[in-house]
Amino acid sequence: MPVSPSSSVQAARKAVAERLREIRRDAGLSGADLASSAGWYKSKVSRLENAVTPPSDADIRAWCAACGADDRAPDLIASSRSADSMYVEWWRLQRTGLRRLQESKVPLYERTRNFRVYCSNVVPGLLQTDEYARALLGSISAFRHLPNDVEEAVAARMERSRVIREGDHRFALLVEESVLRHRMGSAEVMAGQLGYLLSVMAFPSVSLGVIPFAADRRMWGLETFSLFDEDQASVELLTARVTVTAPSEVGQYLRAFSEFSKLAVYGSAARALITSAIDALE
Repeated sequence: MPVSPSSSVQAARKAVAERLREIRRDAGLSGADLASSAGWYKSKVSRLENAVTPPSDADIRAWCAACGADDRAPDLIASSRSADSMYVEWWRLQRTGLRRLQESKVPLYERTRNFRVYCSNVVPGLLQTDEYARALLGSISAFRHLPNDVEEAVAARMERSRVIREGDHRFALLVEESVLRHRMGSAEVMAGQLGYLLSVMAFPSVSLGVIPFAADRRMWGLETFSLFDEDQASVELLTARVTVTAPSEVGQYLRAFSEFSKLAVYGSAARALITSAIDALE
């Protein structure tokens, strides 16, 4: 497994490793005893106990069986799978195409009341037009050599975005000014997208801020991240999606969002930046 950029992932894996060690010690077994019983090299026991190697489901079952603690295996397997799900490579999420990934987020979007989104590279998915989404998802599909279900994925993304117009939700969205200038698709696609940003600013549930190029930076630019209430942060890397649930780390993303909010402009000042970006397309 790759090393996660988020310490919460490693902390979760260490918690599983420590529980394995406790089970072995409670059984009165040495590492050599357990390895012999499970038919492993002793070094494997050390790697598992020190969270160097994430355990497979079979490893956990064999460990618990050797320690006479078969009843502990289900909970440990669930904890291990949860740790693994914090850092998931895009190829695992997208190997069958992009549509299912769009659909998989619907329950999370529907139960979240307060969305906070910071985007440093593209327009937030919740605010994308179908043409912009088609250009972006097409680019992702081509880059990652995915099965081409772009049209279905675009439709799913548009359906997912209905939360902006339905239900009891609030949206605070921040984009760097560069997002307005990065051309995704043709000039016509960008003009339509930027025009939609102007219109969506009138939605009572939406607060859209733009961080100007000229802002006196007190917070450096980060990777795109989304906060779902105050419970979870989702961070998008080139190779993987990181889900952060540790309260201390979610707190850092909330703090970063707050700092970005202070750098952004809103209302007429934001509309002026968007309008300027539209004019630059001509």
